[in-house]
Amino acid sequence: MTTVSGSKGSILVTGASSGIGRAVAEEFLNEGWQVGLLARRAEKLEEIAAGHSDAHVLPADVTDVAAVDAAFARFVEKTGRIDVLFNNAGIFTPPGTIDEIPLEDWFASVNVNLNGMFLAARAAFRQMRQQSPGGGRIINNGSIAAYVPRPNSAPYAATKAAITGLTRSLSLDGRPFDIACGQIDIGNASTPMVDDLARRHAEANPDAEPMHSFDVADAARSVLHMAKLPLEANVQFMTVMATKMPYIGRG
Repeated sequence: MTTVSGSKGSILVTGASSGIGRAVAEEFLNEGWQVGLLARRAEKLEEIAAGHSDAHVLPADVTDVAAVDAAFARFVEKTGRIDVLFNNAGIFTPPGTIDEIPLEDWFASVNVNLNGMFLAARAAFRQMRQQSPGGGRIINNGSIAAYVPRPNSAPYAATKAAITGLTRSLSLDGRPFDIACGQIDIGNASTPMVDDLARRHAEANPDAEPMHSFDVADAARSVLHMAKLPLEANVQFMTVMATKMPYIGRG
C-alpha cells in the first residue's frame, strides 16, 4: 500500500462520531494512520481528534453531494491521497410493519443508508482512480440484516441489501483501476444503536433470552485487517458477530 509520509496509510471514515465508526476511527488512529473523521456533529469529531495530529475533522452530511465532495477534497489536501474509505454512516429508524412505518422514515433510511453510502463511494472511487499511484480500497459497512432481517425493520433491511449490490458492483468496476471493494457485515457489536435495540427487546419480551453482543473494538480490528491487505488481496465479504446471537437458523 502506498502511504502518506510518516503514516501507515490514509483512511476516511463516515459516520465517525459514534458507534462502529468511532471505534474504527480510534483503532486506526492508534495504529498510526491518517484518519478523516466525517459526520454531522463537529463537536463529537473534535472530541475524537483531540490529541491526535493525524486526525482530520470533516463535518458534513453524507446526504449532501456538495458537502461530501468538499470533505473528501479537504482530506486529500491534507494527506495527498485516500488509501481506504470505511463507508459506514447509517441509521436505524423506529420499528414497525410496512403499513405502520412513516414514509419520512423510509425516505430518511434510503437517503442516509443508501444515497449517503453511494455518494461517499463515488467521491472515494473518483479520487482513487485519479491519484498517483492509483488505486485504493472501499470497505462498506453492510449488515447481517441484509440476509436475515429483524422483524419490523423493512427500511434498514432493504437499504442494507442494496449495499451488498453496491459492493459487488464496485468490486467489479474497480478492477481496472486497482480499486478493491469489500463488505463487513457486523452482528450486534455493542454500540448505542444495538444497546437501544437490546433495551427494546427486553421491554417487549421480558422473559426472552437477552440479546447477545460483543465488544465493538473487535469489529474495528476486523476492519483494520481488511484495510491492511495489499491491493492484490481482498476480503470480499466478512461476517463478524456475537457468537450466540440467533443468526444461523434465525427465522
